[in-house]
Amino acid sequence: MRIAVYTGTFNPLHIGHQAIMERLTDSGAFDMVYLVVSAQSPFKGAEHVKSARSRYRKAVAALRRHPGIMARADDIELRMEPPSYTIRTLDALREREPGNSFTLVMGADNLAGISGWRDYKRILSEYGVVVYPRRGYDTEQIAARLHAENPDYRISLLDAPMVDISSTRIREAVARGEDMSEYLM
Repeated sequence: MRIAVYTGTFNPLHIGHQAIMERLTDSGAFDMVYLVVSAQSPFKGAEHVKSARSRYRKAVAALRRHPGIMARADDIELRMEPPSYTIRTLDALREREPGNSFTLVMGADNLAGISGWRDYKRILSEYGVVVYPRRGYDTEQIAARLHAENPDYRISLLDAPMVDISSTRIREAVARGEDMSEYLM
């Protein structure tokens, strides 16, 4: 199977995440999306570690509410030593499921900074990435810069709508007492 590996803290999982997962499988490019809940990103603080299991359970519940999405929550990173380095996750998935092919899903903001990721050259050449648009980032220009470094990098641009919502914005609004349920998955 062709698996899109969508990693993140998903704190909370929202309609922007949903739109991306639907686009990935509806396009026919992927058979399934693995929504990999991260305990601790190397780029974020350790505050997410305590909520990791809860975020995973919420992801499972959200996907149950949307059975039409060809996705499943995966806790592989929760069983690994933090921080969660993406290359370790991809390697562990390939070891666990040698018959499947894995491609990383990321936003243009992450692609812009991928040179700071552990073993990013392996990620781009061995697994490849599919990139969704983010406001303020020229995805084609970023991909062209990386292809100038190595034309064999596997970078696909996802033709997806830009959903102007973020988990941070939802958390901040909820903290102010606003109802953000319409944005939650």
